[in-house]
Amino acid sequence: MGIIKDTISKKELKRIAENQFGDLVKAVIDVKQEIMAIAGELHADEEVKLIEDEDSSREDIWGINLYPEKPKQEWIEFDSIINIKPSYNNRSRSVEDPEIRSKIKSIIKNLVTE
Repeated sequence: MGIIKDTISKKELKRIAENQFGDLVKAVIDVKQEIMAIAGELHADEEVKLIEDEDSSREDIWGINLYPEKPKQEWIEFDSIINIKPSYNNRSRSVEDPEIRSKIKSIIKNLVTE
């Protein structure tokens, strides 16, 4: 498991996916610090890493899945149990706020290179 602050290649994500779940990499994004934790067994593990190592706040972190082999429009899946945050107006496993979804896409675009 690691924290990505600079960049990581899609090729490297593909390698991580193959070594873990086959076609996906679990990731947790801190939308305030614009960093992500990847390659944990659970989104919750990555969430804890960001909170403990990077002083992330629960309200700023969101779980996603990345599918490096899928087309760009389909490769981010907004689905994680850690996204259920009723106190922050998110009542499902998805990321319901379109602004937060957009911010996550922008962060991924900046952190993941072709």
